[in-house]
Amino acid sequence: MQIGLLIYGSPDTISGGYLYDRQLVQALRSAGHGVEIVSLPWRNYGRHLADNFSPALRARLRHGAFDLLLQDELNHPSLAWLNGRLRRDVAYPLVTIVHHLRSSERHPRLLLPLYRWVEERYLNSVDGLIFNSQTTRASVMALLRTPKPHLVAYPAADHRNPPATAEVVAAIRQRTFATGPLQLLFVGNVIPRKGLHTLLQALAETPRPLWHLHVAGNLATDRAYVAQVRRLIDAAVLNEHVTLYGVCTDEAIRALYWRCHLYAAPAYEGFGISYLEAMSFGLPVIASTAGAAHEIVTPGVDGYLVAPDDTATLAARITTLCRDRGLLAALACAARQRYDRHPTWQASFAPALEWLGALGASRATTLSL
Repeated sequence: MQIGLLIYGSPDTISGGYLYDRQLVQALRSAGHGVEIVSLPWRNYGRHLADNFSPALRARLRHGAFDLLLQDELNHPSLAWLNGRLRRDVAYPLVTIVHHLRSSERHPRLLLPLYRWVEERYLNSVDGLIFNSQTTRASVMALLRTPKPHLVAYPAADHRNPPATAEVVAAIRQRTFATGPLQLLFVGNVIPRKGLHTLLQALAETPRPLWHLHVAGNLATDRAYVAQVRRLIDAAVLNEHVTLYGVCTDEAIRALYWRCHLYAAPAYEGFGISYLEAMSFGLPVIASTAGAAHEIVTPGVDGYLVAPDDTATLAARITTLCRDRGLLAALACAARQRYDRHPTWQASFAPALEWLGALGASRATTLSL
């Protein structure tokens, strides 16, 4: 098949969603399919809505030589009305890849109904859906007026080429019982949805000598929020205990996973690839009860789940692991075991490739009748 993938910006953008898209493209190409990237420029939400009425975009998609067009759901404001118009022009199916819904995030009360309305219209305009988790699936199903073909294809973490289990277990024993503060890790773009401010507020309630936080993530995506984070660090006198690295190379990220004891990211995630990455290096995970973290983290076994904004419980969990290294070691070993049970990208995408092929073929057969 010849497949199009519609995204905003560059496929090399650093985020879990773009990583998922890149891995899917790689899997499709390895299976012999052609994939063409259709990129729309990043703009604000209002200007993305105007894309629906762009003659140039409609013509570009109408003349695309596709057997199937994949659309990252992030692009929903540009396509919520265009897909309906496009349906009159093209024969190929429209399939969306849903990482998480914008309307599942926190937004100002006046904007949330708009986001939900546009997103609902978009989701009902496609022919099929690929979800990254059961949680994302459930949130989308609540917005569909009629059932549509769909499939859950979990992300994986073997792209980091994690070391063998025995090597990780040996490292856990060595680093867990070494002297010094607990090394916490946060990996992700420094934006409000990722919840770094919540983690910092909790750490402000945790005894200083017990911990050090390493933050690896883009500091330029939301400069106003980063300024807020820096003010929070200053106000709580955490400067000596928090390191903001900015964007890191893959090698630097691997080094941090090796060095640290605990991964903490109390954010809403449609899945949370970084949770699995951390687990592959033997880091227990503290995540949020909101989103899909519960599909990865088993509380008290390989990490903990904390309610959004519950800084007291978050601080208590971190303090306990600072002081009880035996518990930390047990959670760390279980975290690696959880990673070992998770499918690889290849195994996860195998049913998706078969499903996409069948969807494209069934559409072609219907049109030929």
